[in-house]
Amino acid sequence: MLDLRPFARLGTFDNDWLHAHYHFSFADYFDPARMGLGKLRVWNDDTIVPGTGFPPHGHRDMEIVTYVREGAVTHEDSLGNVGRTEAGQVQVMSAGTGIRHAEYNRENEPTTLFQIWILPRATGLPPHWETRQFPRQHGTLQVLASGVAGDDAPLIHQDARVLGATLGKGDRIQRDLAGQPAYLVAARGRLTVNGLALGPRDGVAITDETALTITAEEEAELVLVEMA
Repeated sequence: MLDLRPFARLGTFDNDWLHAHYHFSFADYFDPARMGLGKLRVWNDDTIVPGTGFPPHGHRDMEIVTYVREGAVTHEDSLGNVGRTEAGQVQVMSAGTGIRHAEYNRENEPTTLFQIWILPRATGLPPHWETRQFPRQHGTLQVLASGVAGDDAPLIHQDARVLGATLGKGDRIQRDLAGQPAYLVAARGRLTVNGLALGPRDGVAITDETALTITAEEEAELVLVEMA
């Protein structure tokens, strides 16, 4: 089953520095029908104004994957990590027993990113942070973060994968799912997923599908979370 989540119907938040759209219930946006999908709990589409960002705050027992689409984000945390993650890169933070962090846009342009939260398979794990660049291989899915043994990607403590792809018009990807839940967002461009049309920044919740056929109707970029 495919459940389309059009960008125009997502939950929203706006202030002077953050423009956010929520695929699932988050903060003051609550929809009992959108409390997550399997172990996937949060998918936020954020735009951060230059010279601003999220001040220091804490998390625990959550796997937080940040996929930067435009601009860059500068990370600082209570473990002493400082790093800059730019478009085409991901950062992964396992909050574990507890971590405080800040995320700033120190660029001269807006930063746009996806913030993806996945519940860990166990609580009380050691916190950690990692960022990595992925050379974009056009027309194929790349593993960006994973808890699946054998994957060469930043670690998340869950049987799940975060994948990304950039596609040219007419490119097609086939992906086996074996009925496991997944969530896909068109980061830019227009796609069809098993015949369902997605516009830019639309999402789709995928359940009980054995396979996906993803076709780019124009130059496009997508992010997909699969859960075992």
